[in-house]
Amino acid sequence: MTATKLTVGLIYGGKSGEHEVSLQTGFSVLNAIDYNKYNVVPIYIDPQGRWNMGDAYHAAPAQLSDLQIQGGEEATSQAMSILWKKLSGQTSEIDVLFPLLHGTYGEDGTIQGLFEMMDMPYVGAGVLASSTGMDKAIMKKLFAQAHLPQCKYETFISKEWETQQYDILTTIETNLGYPCFVKPANLGSSVGISKAKDRAELETAIAYALRYDLKVVVEEAVDAREIEVGVLGNELPQASVPGEVVSNSDYYDYEAKYIDGTSQMVIPAEIDSELAENLRELAIRAFRAIDGNGLCRADFFVRRSDGEIFINEVNTMPGFTAYSMYPLLWRETGTAYPDLLDQLITLGIDRYNQRHELKYGRE
Repeated sequence: MTATKLTVGLIYGGKSGEHEVSLQTGFSVLNAIDYNKYNVVPIYIDPQGRWNMGDAYHAAPAQLSDLQIQGGEEATSQAMSILWKKLSGQTSEIDVLFPLLHGTYGEDGTIQGLFEMMDMPYVGAGVLASSTGMDKAIMKKLFAQAHLPQCKYETFISKEWETQQYDILTTIETNLGYPCFVKPANLGSSVGISKAKDRAELETAIAYALRYDLKVVVEEAVDAREIEVGVLGNELPQASVPGEVVSNSDYYDYEAKYIDGTSQMVIPAEIDSELAENLRELAIRAFRAIDGNGLCRADFFVRRSDGEIFINEVNTMPGFTAYSMYPLLWRETGTAYPDLLDQLITLGIDRYNQRHELKYGRE
């Protein structure tokens, strides 16, 4: 007897600066997923934010451009009418949603809130973990509450910068010193990050970061190795072997990640077993600190001078092509890419079912 296939709504593209990265991720997943287990409905969000739903795939698409579905003027309303069926008591044509969106409107909790309103199971972090995983300032506060080791940092909003520039600069110089790193609080893929070595560069870096966000995080510079760990699970998460990012750039910026090819991954990282185990434990603690579900990648600094560990950030929708760090970490740990997809889909459905057993009012 043949088991009934699940229908997965694969959402990719998105209205963010990481649109092209998301397309690559979607293409990788469509070429790895087991079509004996799943029908896959492609849902392409174009750069303008329009939703375009295509016919279900029963085999991998031939080329990346096939994913850029153009559904016409009524495409968004047609897609939404299908996705909102459960809320009106109808049977949904899609069993679970699998968002492969990076950055704004994708991994910041906004679309996860939409899925919750649709009453649809979905893969990955929920609203809270997604939003705190995107906002580095809030994330750092949660890490502090969980007693996770961090680099020294300062954070402020644009209105404070407008009225308190001298005080902010003085505080940064006193508490962090130079060099330091300046980041928008709410962007991924190292977009908007600068390194400042003096006050003039600091002012320029802050102005640059404020082009991308209304909140800025400034961190002390640490001469460190960059080690990353994958986390997978819901209430009982597991951690992968650690991997190292080795970059010939001054720091791991957008160009080093995506353009000039100056970075490489070493998996597993060449570290001793005690350090590896400490990193895996801290990765799980960071995952729990943000109330994570499904997956995340935890990024660490390991200071070269004394081996001290600092949590840098967690990414609730890490790069997810077949050759990205997160899937490669799990491959090295013993979970192949197609099996990783299976587990994530199962975790998303399990979380939905558990939440639906809860009561939301008095009996």
